[in-house]
Amino acid sequence: MSVAHLTAALLTPASSPALAVGTAVINATPTPVKEWAVRELGHADKPILIGSVLLGTIAFAAAIGVVARRRLRLGAVLLAGLVLLPAAAVALQPLFKISYLIPTLVALVLGPAVLVFLTRALNASETSGHTPEHTPDHSPEQPTVHPTDGDSQRLSSRRNVLVGFGALTLLSAAAAVGGELVVRSRTAIANLKLPRVGKPLPALPTGLEETYDGISSFRTPNRDFYRVDTKLAVPIVDQDSWTLTIDGDVERELTFSYDDLRDRENVEHDITLTCVSNEVGGKLVGAARWTGVPLKDLLEEAGVGDRADQILSTDVEGFTISTPLEAALDGRNAMIALGMNGEVLSRTHGFPARLVVPGLYGYVGATKWVTKLTLTRYDAATAYWTDRDWATDAPIKLSSRIDTPRPLSNIPAGRTVIGGVAWAQQHGVEKVEVRVDGGRWQQAELGPDAGIDYWRQWYLPWVAEPGSHQLAVRVTDRDGTLQSTDRATPFPDGSSGIQDIVVTVG
Repeated sequence: MSVAHLTAALLTPASSPALAVGTAVINATPTPVKEWAVRELGHADKPILIGSVLLGTIAFAAAIGVVARRRLRLGAVLLAGLVLLPAAAVALQPLFKISYLIPTLVALVLGPAVLVFLTRALNASETSGHTPEHTPDHSPEQPTVHPTDGDSQRLSSRRNVLVGFGALTLLSAAAAVGGELVVRSRTAIANLKLPRVGKPLPALPTGLEETYDGISSFRTPNRDFYRVDTKLAVPIVDQDSWTLTIDGDVERELTFSYDDLRDRENVEHDITLTCVSNEVGGKLVGAARWTGVPLKDLLEEAGVGDRADQILSTDVEGFTISTPLEAALDGRNAMIALGMNGEVLSRTHGFPARLVVPGLYGYVGATKWVTKLTLTRYDAATAYWTDRDWATDAPIKLSSRIDTPRPLSNIPAGRTVIGGVAWAQQHGVEKVEVRVDGGRWQQAELGPDAGIDYWRQWYLPWVAEPGSHQLAVRVTDRDGTLQSTDRATPFPDGSSGIQDIVVTVG
């Protein structure tokens, strides 16, 4: 399996048998379980899943090894069957190619071969040096084998088995590590610069984090920006062969190369993205400056028909997302992004291009590694998440978060601040209010303003007295809409409710 993983890293990382099984598990997992994993495990959900797949594989292989000690052929057949299971998972991928089976074929050859080698070596070690209890006749030409000689031979044979097993273990570990190193080296993007922006935005102002520790950075660094997707291996896309196609209900089908988009007049927009899995007070939200091409311009160039009501976007591995067509045409700053925070998109965040539609949760408006935009109807085509009963329309709900002090933390008595961030996509933040111990709502001070699609930092000076305290926050947008107090879980259209935390002042 390790050598198969290395082979996949050199070809197509998603064709790794372990990753293919992991992806199949993700696709088959009920929505409540997925939500639990995202909420409780965070960024560790994918490593834990892969680790579970590997442990399960080892457990099955160990059982097969026991069978092979008595019936080697049956063991080899069972192990081949174990390898063929991920082959089926590989074949079920949306854009499957026959070459994706090469890593699995490697495992299919090496797995039984290693099983036969180890089983025969172990059996030989147990019979090596065996001395019969009674030998009726000894000839002068046939020297007697003393028990100590047999013991020595058995020990030597078993030592050889252990050495062989250790060598295979080291080889396996080296192949697994090598595969990861190959993938990481292939995900590096070199010698690419952001395209020229026609009307650059002024630099973002200094955020409150420079003054008040604990408040989220006004601009989320790329390395800290949340990532939630179904990919166990980041797609390796060659920008020279990548294209973006616009088809479906359009007057003319258009295809753009990476250089075509770079050569167009690019724009910059400050936009906050939010994952629909974000709980009240959660961390699956981030703010960045995006560089790219206006989506509306591309659609109008293709000529939007009169039947479509959605954009079905497809990534390079066949994953689909449904976006309301109206959101691309109503004047908001929807774009095909090529850059993020002054850098070319990383592969983790969608290189070479991704969809960014402000005001919509990521599962309907932020397709990464996008390669096709099909204008169609909701009653004619469905996408990955809508097939799993998530809401069709998913505007980001008005929300606010306390960053400091942290829930259940212990802080010293005296003058301090309560602070955090709030967002009101497509409307803008008008005010943020804080309540201490169920008292009156107090208006907080707002941080710098980068537009209606960007979050606002806020803070409230507080004289913290010893004891346990309850803190709550709410936001009001510029239309006068107050953050909802109705508590809702992320499924099916995003969480809602007021964040209410407890801190201890000592």
